[in-house]
Amino acid sequence: TALPEDLMADKKNPLHLNPLQLRTLTLFQALARLPQASQQGPGEGEITIVGFPQQHADHFHVGEAVVMGKDATGIFNEAVWNALTRKGVARGDWPNTITLTKEGLAYDTGLAGEILHRSGH
Repeated sequence: TALPEDLMADKKNPLHLNPLQLRTLTLFQALARLPQASQQGPGEGEITIVGFPQQHADHFHVGEAVVMGKDATGIFNEAVWNALTRKGVARGDWPNTITLTKEGLAYDTGLAGEILHRSGH
């Protein structure tokens, strides 16, 4: 017997974002919380990222968190921006700004604790 559709749905990653897209969305969500990197709008409940971190050796600083460079490769990848736009979690104006939709801001990637390292660096 087939399972009902709601039981078959992938609750953990319902949009089936690939690992690079998930890591990138996680970083965009973190940047969206930084007043120096983001601004409200243009739509209600949306946040536009206007400032991107510069790489420092093998890592980036995102607020008080440190992100390894290997986890941040999608930030500057046009194909990732386009994929996030297609999935409805963002609207990119490559390479200038990217707007996270309400859905993108609320999407649980499950990766924040894994790639946003808090340290006394």
